[in-house]
Amino acid sequence: MATQSLTLNNGYKMPLVGLGSWQVTSPEECKDTIRAALDAGYRHIDTAYAYQNEAFIGEVLQEYFKAGKLRREDIFVTTKLWVTYHEKDRVPLCIVESLQKLQLDYVDMYLIHLPVGLRETGKGKPFPLDENNTPAFQDVLLTDTWKGMEQVARCGQAKSIGVSNFNMEQIERICKIAEIIPATNQVECHLYLQQEKLFQFLKEKGITVTAYSPLGSPTRPAHILKEGAPRVLDDPVAKDLATKYKRSVGQILLRYLVQRGMIVIPKSSNPSRILENVKVFDFELSGEDMSKLSAQDKKLRFFTILEFKGHSEYPFDEPL
Repeated sequence: MATQSLTLNNGYKMPLVGLGSWQVTSPEECKDTIRAALDAGYRHIDTAYAYQNEAFIGEVLQEYFKAGKLRREDIFVTTKLWVTYHEKDRVPLCIVESLQKLQLDYVDMYLIHLPVGLRETGKGKPFPLDENNTPAFQDVLLTDTWKGMEQVARCGQAKSIGVSNFNMEQIERICKIAEIIPATNQVECHLYLQQEKLFQFLKEKGITVTAYSPLGSPTRPAHILKEGAPRVLDDPVAKDLATKYKRSVGQILLRYLVQRGMIVIPKSSNPSRILENVKVFDFELSGEDMSKLSAQDKKLRFFTILEFKGHSEYPFDEPL
C-alpha cells in the first residue's frame, strides 16, 4: 500500500505515515519490526542517535537494497541530533556517527532532538550527569546549534533539517537567523494534546508538524505513566467513530491527525498493527466527525521530561 506524502518547504516530499522506533532496542525485535513495516508499505522510518537502534535499522535497509526490494530514494529516513552535540562544531560529529550506523550517505530529515543541551561527562547515558548526579546542563545558543544543522544540510548529509520538542518562542528565534527554515517540528500530538495553537503558528511559517505518540503512547515506560491518566485509545468518541467507519480506534486517531495535515509516526512492533496503522488513506472523516474529535482535546501532555525542568531552554512551560 502506497502512503501519501506531504511537500515540505524545500520541495522534498515526506510520507505522511512513518514508523516510530523509540523503545525498539533489542536487535532482533528492531530488525523484525523494520522488515514488517517495509513489507507493509512504509517508506518513512523515524529513529534517533539516542534510541540506540540505528545500526539495526541500517542492517535491514542494506538487506532490502541488496535484494532489490528497495532503492535508497524510495525510503525517507529521519534521525536526530543528541543533546550532547549542540555546539555548532559538534553537530557534524553526531550525524557522521548516525550515518555510519545507518550505512547511509545522507538522511532525509535531521532534527535537533530537544532544545536542551547537556555536556558529556562520561557519567549517565543517554542523559549525562554532573558531580551531584543531576543532569549536566549546558547552555548552548539554539541559534548556534541551528547554524551547525544548516552546515549539515549544505554538505548533503541531510536533505532536510528540522527540530523536535521546540516551542513557538524557540522556533521564532531560529527563524530570525535561519538561512534554511526548519522543515518540521516533531512534537507529542494526539487526541488529548492536539497542539492547534502550535500547528497554526508553524503553518504560517511553512513548517510542518510531525506527531510523535499519535496514539497516546500506550506502551510508554512506567516512570512516564501517571496513575489515573486517561488512555487515548479508550476515548469514547473515537470508539464510536471506529464502529461507524468499521475501522480500529487507532486508525481513527491517525486519520484525524493526517486529515488535519500532520505527519504521524506511530510506533508498534506488532506486524498486524503495523499494517493497520498505515491503512488510513482509503477513508475520510466527515467535517462533523472531525469537529467531534477536535472537541476531545484535553491539552494533556504525557511527555513533560521533568528532569530538564531547570534548564533555560526547557520547552514545555509555554501555554498550550
